[in-house]
Amino acid sequence: MEANEPFIREGFLVRISKLKAKGSFLFRICFRTTLILLISSFIIHLPDLNERARNREEAINEIVGVLEKYATDLDKKTRVELAEAIYQESDRYNHDPKFILALIAIESSFQNQSVSEKGAKGLMQLMPYVAESIAQELGIEWHGDPTLFNPFLNIKMGIHYLSRLILDFDDLRVALVAYNYGPTYVKGLIERKERIPLHYYRKLLTTYHML
Repeated sequence: MEANEPFIREGFLVRISKLKAKGSFLFRICFRTTLILLISSFIIHLPDLNERARNREEAINEIVGVLEKYATDLDKKTRVELAEAIYQESDRYNHDPKFILALIAIESSFQNQSVSEKGAKGLMQLMPYVAESIAQELGIEWHGDPTLFNPFLNIKMGIHYLSRLILDFDDLRVALVAYNYGPTYVKGLIERKERIPLHYYRKLLTTYHML
């Protein structure tokens, strides 16, 4: 038995060597196949990526065009950057950027320093106590008016607030009324089963089609 041990070990090593060679060959085949599939998938989806990039650029240019129609108090560089922010935040919440533009047009006429009689401030006319609450939700440092009059933060908070109202009321029209009158007022109307005024919604719809 001892005389056969070297032969047994040698045969065993030969088999192991063959198995390793076979495994290495299969690994190379699998790796190449996977690589080819990945490259093919990337090439196939490349036109989609290019199309999305073109659509994004066109949408931002359209937003810039709308901003230039209004006598806004923002300089040209800020308007371009703001257009990108409006597109990005609208896309984040699955809104039509044109819809957000219509809302801003009604609320502030694109005047960043706008303040309403009730104290709502900025492009999307947010009440300070509402904006502070939203800032906490979004992890935005709250500094009062400087935060509200930062056009990029105002847009970010305003779109988030509108999206939250849409989820709360499960109705775009009612959510817009709540944005304008306040959610507490609208909830009171619903509880008392009173008619909800929709003139704000109709005004926004008209503005939307005019942009």
